[in-house]
Amino acid sequence: MNRFKTSKFKNTTPKIAKKDGWINNVRAGSISCQGNHIKANSKLVAFNIEQAGGGMLGLSSVKPGSDGQWAVTQISCHSDLVTDMDFSPFDESLLATCSGDETVKLWRLCDPEQEQPSTPELTLRPGQGRLELVHFHPTSSGLLAVSTTNSPLIWDTNRQDGPLAVLEQHSDQLQSMSWKRDGSLLASSCKDKMLRVFDPRAQLTPVQSAKSLQNNKDSRIQWARDDLLLTTGFDMMRSREVRLWDSRKLSSSISSVSLGTSSGLLIPLFDEDTGLLILAGMGDTVVDCFEVSSTEPFLSQVSHCLTDTSTRGVAMVPKLSLDVMSCEVMRLLQLTDSCIVPISYQVPRKQSGQEFHDDLYPDTAGTTPAMSAEEWWKGGNKQVEKVSLQPDKRPKPKVTQAKQMPAKKDPTRRESKEDLAPGCSTSSSPLSTPSSSAVPSRSPSSTSGLSSGFLPSPSQSAKTIQSLLGPTSKYRHIQGVVMHRDTHITNMRGLNLTTPGECDGFCVNRQRVAVPLAISGGQIAIFERSQPGRLPETALPTIQNSVNVVDFSWDPFDTHRLAVAGDDAKIRVWLVPQGGLKETLTEPELILQGHTEKIYSIKFHPLASGLLVSSSYDLTVKLWNLETGEQVKVLTGHQDQVFGIAWSPDGKLLATVCKDGKVRIYDPRKSTAPVQEGPGPEGPRGARVVWVCEGKYLLVSGFDSRSERGLYLYSTDSLSSGAIASVKINVSPSTLIPFYDPDTSVVILTGKGDSRVHIYEIVPEEPYFIECSSFNSPEPHKGLAFLPKTECNVRDVEIAVGLMLTKTTIEPVAFRVPRVKKEFFQDDMYTDTAVWWEPALTASAWLSGSNGQHKKISLKPKDMTPVSEAPKEAPVRKYLPSSVYLEEKTDEQKKEELLSAMVAKLGNMDDPLPQESFQGVDEDEWED
Repeated sequence: MNRFKTSKFKNTTPKIAKKDGWINNVRAGSISCQGNHIKANSKLVAFNIEQAGGGMLGLSSVKPGSDGQWAVTQISCHSDLVTDMDFSPFDESLLATCSGDETVKLWRLCDPEQEQPSTPELTLRPGQGRLELVHFHPTSSGLLAVSTTNSPLIWDTNRQDGPLAVLEQHSDQLQSMSWKRDGSLLASSCKDKMLRVFDPRAQLTPVQSAKSLQNNKDSRIQWARDDLLLTTGFDMMRSREVRLWDSRKLSSSISSVSLGTSSGLLIPLFDEDTGLLILAGMGDTVVDCFEVSSTEPFLSQVSHCLTDTSTRGVAMVPKLSLDVMSCEVMRLLQLTDSCIVPISYQVPRKQSGQEFHDDLYPDTAGTTPAMSAEEWWKGGNKQVEKVSLQPDKRPKPKVTQAKQMPAKKDPTRRESKEDLAPGCSTSSSPLSTPSSSAVPSRSPSSTSGLSSGFLPSPSQSAKTIQSLLGPTSKYRHIQGVVMHRDTHITNMRGLNLTTPGECDGFCVNRQRVAVPLAISGGQIAIFERSQPGRLPETALPTIQNSVNVVDFSWDPFDTHRLAVAGDDAKIRVWLVPQGGLKETLTEPELILQGHTEKIYSIKFHPLASGLLVSSSYDLTVKLWNLETGEQVKVLTGHQDQVFGIAWSPDGKLLATVCKDGKVRIYDPRKSTAPVQEGPGPEGPRGARVVWVCEGKYLLVSGFDSRSERGLYLYSTDSLSSGAIASVKINVSPSTLIPFYDPDTSVVILTGKGDSRVHIYEIVPEEPYFIECSSFNSPEPHKGLAFLPKTECNVRDVEIAVGLMLTKTTIEPVAFRVPRVKKEFFQDDMYTDTAVWWEPALTASAWLSGSNGQHKKISLKPKDMTPVSEAPKEAPVRKYLPSSVYLEEKTDEQKKEELLSAMVAKLGNMDDPLPQESFQGVDEDEWED
């Protein structure tokens, strides 16, 4: 079967530094501006702080000092809010800032431990009002792009006679701009919904422009690979979205991804060397990573990182600072209210820490400018010389002797070269750069990971790390994968995409799919799963109910029987012929009558054949025996609309969640009244309920009083006590529909019209909810229904397989857990599963008081050996780069390393499985 080319970055894993690796004593506040809130180079990090009305910046170092701590200092930059900042790509000490005080200033900074200059090297005064953005040119020294509220300016800082060019004024607020990596073009996004691409040397008007953005709320623009542009913003429904554009044709995007409803703007950071895109939402606790390709699928999700605190800004550390020997391909600095949190992205490799993986590290842009601003303005197109990231091939740093700080300093005199403290660089002009000044003085591979808490000691136990970071799920890195197009059903037309909120939208079993149509007469189309492909243009045979369909469900024990509830208060039971529909069905096998008003939803019993439950607008819940066609039980006690119903795993109890704000549990054979009742979600928009953790808890998805979606967990022993745990999801109008897998205790949730699928592991103790990686579909889906566990390919470590309904297709989606030793059966993932497609007893037997349980089967193929029985591999000793050992260490560092080694030896003796490790996947378990 044909597959898309597999990316070497598909398993890139984000790792948040431990708390002792965070930069503390930060007061970021809630500053609002169009520019960056944090920027970093290989040496320094600058960020907005709330002091002095935002006119001051905080400054720290990327690496800690000799004492293992980060020094944080402040710089008084402007008399008004600092709206943007940028480090020179060619001089690690040069920072440009712009402000609401209408000035651009260039600062030559020192190490944070030293006294910072009180005056800038250069001040530019465009005289056109508040300044919003500032960006250094990527190939030329001394060249800046500066924006006023609605106009971009190109400025040569070595000239004092004004800007080189004032580009065409935008009709509204300019929100973002970005240089193309080769320095030839400048792109901008504006509140007028326009995207513009300028060639400043050729003309002052755009060479390309189009009114392409859907919402003027806010947007960001970023050059990606070659001629591709990335934008983040909001669609017409105020959902956040990412779009990919061909800069030569801006009339329509070539790809897009929706990331849910939230008020915080998505900040894009793109690494052209790897094609990895970071998306961090302002105010969010999630950082998503996508891979951008110039061919389909264009945008594919790589990871989903959950952070401890909300994001105020995010910056990417330059490539020359990465720990390449640990396969670190990217490092972020997340700005929060009170600290800066490093997040390292590493590609798991077996030889990590021992050898340089050149396939992960193409040569990257160096730190020597290709030309001057004047040369560029005259038409030069030279590119920055690239350098290798391999430690022994990097150019040697230029060694300079620093001057000492004088004992006293005249505050009225501007600093000279002789005044600069150790750690401050000197320059003869504001932006001139020595040709070899950009190489770090110490190999990043030997220090950055170790000092920042990213690279553990070679003998540190994974269990020790896990005990520090708290519980994690072995399903944390679960991946949703849309299967090959050959398995899709396409060219579906006339679907009913506005089914009631209590309906799942469509339903599936092992053999076929039922989908409602937007045709009069309540028609339902039946598609055979064994016959994927493009549907013919001609009309298809259907099931005609003659009334509007409100809910429908397949009999779990008969793949041919479909129960359909109509708005005429009747339930029709249909039999689909062997091989599927050949002609339209108009006469049902059975009609159930008893409700006096329209039905909400229907559910088959999980153990007893021929037993159905229904809820209705008449505020009753009825049980039906399909063997006799009669109503056998009527449950009462609801005061308003019944949102959801669910049978317990043993089939004894029935749970409901109601618009009257109550969750109830019934024992239908003993009483028509609830045996337990407790407070449910406050929001009146809708809810669903499902039994979890062997029936010990109820999981309810619903809304709070502010219409925010959330999950609520109730103990079935004390429903009246209310929810014992809850988690907020987001703001969206559709109810989250849960699918719970009892074998793994993983719940998969999504709403009709969503593009994001949320995944949690539910555990019967604190923290109860463990969030796993989410899955994002390319476009909003209309439903997601799941197949029996036997449909999972255990050789690919699939723990769930579902069918996703879109406007015109049905697409299978497999949810897989990354493992390397796929030649072994992952018996820690696959417990014996219930044969829930076979009845345990009849409806009559259940009604008479009998109980039953499903038999269980193993999913292990005969030709696979359980991973628990796999031969133990001899441990491979891993070494850090030699430069680490050559560094002079303090007595305290030696003691700490010795203690770590002792802890590791104790921890390694009781490893029961090869892949029991941090976050559920051992570093050795990833493939090269």
